[in-house]
Amino acid sequence: MLNNRRWYDSDENTGKALELLKELDENKRRALSKDLTTFVRQIKEMREEDEESDVSIGIDRVLGLYKISNSRRWYDKVSILSYALKTMSTLPKEDFCNIMEGLYSTLSK
Repeated sequence: MLNNRRWYDSDENTGKALELLKELDENKRRALSKDLTTFVRQIKEMREEDEESDVSIGIDRVLGLYKISNSRRWYDKVSILSYALKTMSTLPKEDFCNIMEGLYSTLSK
């Protein structure tokens, strides 16, 4: 695990996936953001069925959400992507990291 200050650097695939997202054209980025939001909602619904599952997003992601609300980063200015990331950040860390790993794997092909 990396020891950088940015929330998305806490997982190697998250930073890489965001860089690849940045390179996508706007239409692809928007379509992917909609799909991510739908996918995350499905995971959240499944998690709600599992009442034993605790959710803790961690201080780094809370700080990241704060920065998103201030629109300080490139992805904050793409409202649908910003919304997808906010929604994803409320998932358990393992789910979040798995999504970002899959996203990186898909986009790097």
